[in-house]
Amino acid sequence: MNRKPSLLIRRGAQGGRQPNGFTLMELLIVIAIILILMLMAIPTFGTLKKRANDLSALNSIKTINSAEIQYESTYPANGYACSLTALGGDPSAGPPSPSAAQIIEGNLTTGFKSGYIFKIGHCTKVTANGTDRVTGYEVTAVPQTVGKTGDRGFCSNETGIIKYDPTGGTNCTQQLQ
Repeated sequence: MNRKPSLLIRRGAQGGRQPNGFTLMELLIVIAIILILMLMAIPTFGTLKKRANDLSALNSIKTINSAEIQYESTYPANGYACSLTALGGDPSAGPPSPSAAQIIEGNLTTGFKSGYIFKIGHCTKVTANGTDRVTGYEVTAVPQTVGKTGDRGFCSNETGIIKYDPTGGTNCTQQLQ
């Protein structure tokens, strides 16, 4: 009974081992594909960041316009606020006042938010009985770095209409759609 093992049994038993992992070439190909995908995503990420900053600036302009309306109705003798600090203020510092109305958040009061610089200016005043009453204002939002933090500048005034400057400045002539 000296039987020889069959050819199939011998091959499986001796040397036809399957590798357990990936080869170096397979790993390099996967890394190259990942790098290519990352390089395609980086410009898209920059565009998304600028769009998010633009949207944040628009919302902040709307917030400032709403705060101005509230300020004018709360302090009718003063009219509108002519600075962001007058619209802001720390609630722990005491009750609201015309110089610190506590209407807008502190991060917007600083004038810097989401890559944009905010300012209130061009205030028109009327003097009655020795008191100045602000009857008009202009709020602007411009990118800190045009092309990097944002592309457009935004402007609004007491009418609440928001216009933009496609070059990122304060020459706002185009109305938002």
